[in-house]
Amino acid sequence: MGKHDEGRIGVVAALVRSTFLVNAVYAESAREYGLTSQQGRLLCVLMAQPYGMSELGAMLGLAKSSLTGLVDRTERNGLVRRIPDPQDWRAVRIALTRKGDGLAEEFYGEACGRIENLATGLADADRDTFADLLGRVVLDNKVPVVFLEPGGGAPPERER
Repeated sequence: MGKHDEGRIGVVAALVRSTFLVNAVYAESAREYGLTSQQGRLLCVLMAQPYGMSELGAMLGLAKSSLTGLVDRTERNGLVRRIPDPQDWRAVRIALTRKGDGLAEEFYGEACGRIENLATGLADADRDTFADLLGRVVLDNKVPVVFLEPGGGAPPERER
């Protein structure tokens, strides 16, 4: 496929450009909630359950020092807290506070709605095909679950 094909781009360009598009929508939503994009991602990940620092670092793709700074800032804002890890007395897990849980739910709903709207120009059948194909790419590459499926039911019980 050449550079000038009518309105068509290849799979690499489409995937890369779609990440920029989703990240821009996500960042805009985060700003409106007084969050950075990284804080928004942290809150959404923690909606499922508390995680240890190494798990969070791997899921968010952050080095230990960057993650520590992110957690510290988010904790100062009263959105997350450190709790003892029941499996390892030397470690902590990061959990949402009540305030963080409420903000995460609101932010998550808004971000999901905006991201869903990116595909409004597709017919229902095309949206289903798009979701199936992209889902297969994600599953084949073992991308960790860092964002719950919208409307997929309540997240698992969390510690408060």
